Amino acid sequence: MRIPRHIGIIPDGNRRWAKDKSMDKSDGYQHGLNPGLEVLKEAMRYGVEEVTYYGFTVDNCRRPKEQIKAFQQACTDAVKLIENEAVSLLVVGNTDSKFFPEELLPYTKRNIEEDSSKMKVNFLVNYGWDWDLRNGFCSKAISRIDMIIRWGGMCRLSGFLPVQSVYADFYVVNDLWPDYKNEHFEEAIKWYQKQDVTLGG
Repeated sequence: MRIPRHIGIIPDGNRRWAKDKSMDKSDGYQHGLNPGLEVLKEAMRYGVEEVTYYGFTVDNCRRPKEQIKAFQQACTDAVKLIENEAVSLLVVGNTDSKFFPEELLPYTKRNIEEDSSKMKVNFLVNYGWDWDLRNGFCSKAISRIDMIIRWGGMCRLSGFLPVQSVYADFYVVNDLWPDYKNEHFEEAIKWYQKQDVTLGG
């Protein structure tokens, strides 16, 4: 079986999920924490070497204050949760902005020597593609992506690592992120087997 070395995860649909459950939109983000851990465990089981999660973007910070606070907290909680796994963590985002959670500053550099044998896990937090490229390619420590899986039914990158995604295959799950099932990941891997990966050659 051909396994993508690096998978990008776009966990979309938290607000829509909360609205469908008659909750405040801001309540949806905490329900995305367990799916984040589950998809990581599946990736480990398949032998994926690197996973990158899309936390929140610079553009997301135009949302209502309660939503901003909710996704900031969810990203912080997600990093703390996944820290307990055998992974090498890296958080990439605009740390000069007031929207970047201070608690995540210690994760903005990866210890290569100590963590070289571990699975790499990256979080994009307060990330913007234009910020990334204008400031000397801040995400250069993140490798090229083989496959992107996006939940929530939307077929767009939304600014997700444009350089690393240049040859990525794009798989869309119609279910919303908080409704994650391991079958979603399994189907994505099966779909990947059918793709003609030539990298332009």
